[in-house]
Amino acid sequence: MKTKLVAIVLLLLMGCSSTRLVSTWKNPDIVLFDAYQVLVVGMTPDDGARVEFETRFVEELKKEGVDAMRSIDLFDVEFTASEKTEKELEEVEQQLLDKGFDAILFTKLVKTENRRTFQEHMNDIDHMFVRFNADYLEHQDIFYNPEHYDSFNIYHVETSLYCICIGKDVELIWRGDVDVTDPTNMEKTVENYIKKITKSMGEQEVIF
Repeated sequence: MKTKLVAIVLLLLMGCSSTRLVSTWKNPDIVLFDAYQVLVVGMTPDDGARVEFETRFVEELKKEGVDAMRSIDLFDVEFTASEKTEKELEEVEQQLLDKGFDAILFTKLVKTENRRTFQEHMNDIDHMFVRFNADYLEHQDIFYNPEHYDSFNIYHVETSLYCICIGKDVELIWRGDVDVTDPTNMEKTVENYIKKITKSMGEQEVIF
């Protein structure tokens, strides 16, 4: 009975969405980096998701005493609707510098991966088959039942912190890579993602 309960808990956990910080990188030339005015950019074609993400991230930064602004409030619809040249982006960087921004927090989806997991028969987890026909009959739907496997998506998301420094190119200060598995509640997923990113930045003494 105990074996069944443990297996049920494990399978339930596997079925839940998760947000996992996979790796971080910090510029070795930077010991501390204080940012006072940060532009939050969420790159996605979904305007609703972008608003939700940037709003939550700005709120979290302001809780920590960092002045932040959503890119959706700075860039008009036409800006993101067309491809930009390097010269145009350089002009944007200068405009941000003129407005007092000293950092850009840039988040984007870098890759989506589809995986499949094997569905176990819960009533047979601790049962051994001693006859071939019993074993075959119990598991024969492997051949013809597509629901015997669960498909789920893993989203590889990256957040990069860039310094807008006078007389310098926009320089990468910090980056965090996060895997988001099969998000079912977007609001909760965004909240977990932002908390993991801000916690890691704080531990590595960037922004906060």
